[in-house]
Amino acid sequence: MNIESKKVIVNKSATELYKQLENFENFGKAMPESVTKFEADETSFLFGMKGMPEVRLVLEEKNEPELIAFKAASSKLDFSLACRIRPIDDNSCEAYFDFKGKFNPMLRMMVEKPLKNFIEVLADKLNTI
Repeated sequence: MNIESKKVIVNKSATELYKQLENFENFGKAMPESVTKFEADETSFLFGMKGMPEVRLVLEEKNEPELIAFKAASSKLDFSLACRIRPIDDNSCEAYFDFKGKFNPMLRMMVEKPLKNFIEVLADKLNTI
């Protein structure tokens, strides 16, 4: 299952946005209202949403300023979430989230819509980070 958020224009340089995403505490500012728990440390962040189990994402890959990617810490859930950033000029960039997951058909049916909504909110809130 692959889900991409819409592409948003962020009023920051690609490097500035990347640096802010490197501080995982900043993801707390972009979380949807349905997130009931958020914790971050230097290598990961954890969030819980209403009606869903808590998920810890750990840093998987970094390529400044174009990519910062995470994967699920639990082997029970096989997915990754990446923020892809493209510079436009010195004061703006385009960014979007890319979700890739391997779920059985039943789980996929249950999580696809909430996940799409989740990454759309993350993208919408990139300007607030």
